[in-house]
Amino acid sequence: MTIYEILSFNKELLQRLFNAGIRTSDCLYVDLFDDYTRMRAAGEKTTYIVAVLSDKYALSERKVYGIIRYLSSDCIGRAVQGQA
Repeated sequence: MTIYEILSFNKELLQRLFNAGIRTSDCLYVDLFDDYTRMRAAGEKTTYIVAVLSDKYALSERKVYGIIRYLSSDCIGRAVQGQA
């Protein structure tokens, strides 16, 4: 399958993601965010969670905080900001 074929087949979905301000590479952090929400629901403190996820995913703590903040944000607001 060519890149064109993949883009053509997924055009509508990709356009919706783009309009919402979501990068396709954001899918790389879905598992990290799932772990974060599971640990928060279990009552763990954010500082501890970030340290654990930083080690697990080989990312800096600052990057983990940024990912959590980014994936927690409202996509509609991000899309509007991008259009201004």
